[in-house]
Amino acid sequence: MESRLKVLGHPVHPMLVMFPFGLLVTAVFFDVVDTLGGSAVFGEIAYWNITVGLVMGLLAATAGTFDLLAIPAGTRAKRVALTHAAANLAVILLFAAVWAVRFNADSRTAGGALIAIEVVALAILGVSGWLGGELVDRLGVGVDREAHLDAPSSLRPPAATTRIGEMR
Repeated sequence: MESRLKVLGHPVHPMLVMFPFGLLVTAVFFDVVDTLGGSAVFGEIAYWNITVGLVMGLLAATAGTFDLLAIPAGTRAKRVALTHAAANLAVILLFAAVWAVRFNADSRTAGGALIAIEVVALAILGVSGWLGGELVDRLGVGVDREAHLDAPSSLRPPAATTRIGEMR
C-alpha cells in the first residue's frame, strides 16, 4: 500500500523519522560527554537536541498516523505498525519527561538518572526503528502499491527454493 501523505511522490513519514532519530541519539551522546567531564555546553546542546527531536518526533508521528490508519485491520502489517507506534510513543514520553526535568532545572545538564532514562528510550527507539524497517522493507507499507501486508518476519529463515524464483 502506498502512503496517503506524500510530497513530490515520496512518502513523508520516512523523510521525517531521520530527524528525531538523529537528534535524540546525538543528545544522549552529548549528555554522556558532558557527564564524563566535557564542557557544560554539551549538556546545553543535548537539551536543545531533545527539544527539536521531540518536535520533529511529533511531526513524524503525525505523518505516520496517516499510514497507520490506511493499513487494513487483521494484517501482520497492522500489528507491526501498532507496536511501532506504541514504542515511538514510549520514546517520546520518556524524552519529554527528561526534557521537562531539565526545563525547570537551574542547569540544562543531565545526571546519571536522566541519562539512564535516555538510554532506555534509545533502546526502545532501536527496536522501533527495526519495526519501521520491517514495515517498509519487508511489508512494503507506504512505498509499494502491491505490498504483501502479511509477509513473514525477516527474522524467519526464507523458504527453500528448487529453481530460481520457485518456492517448494
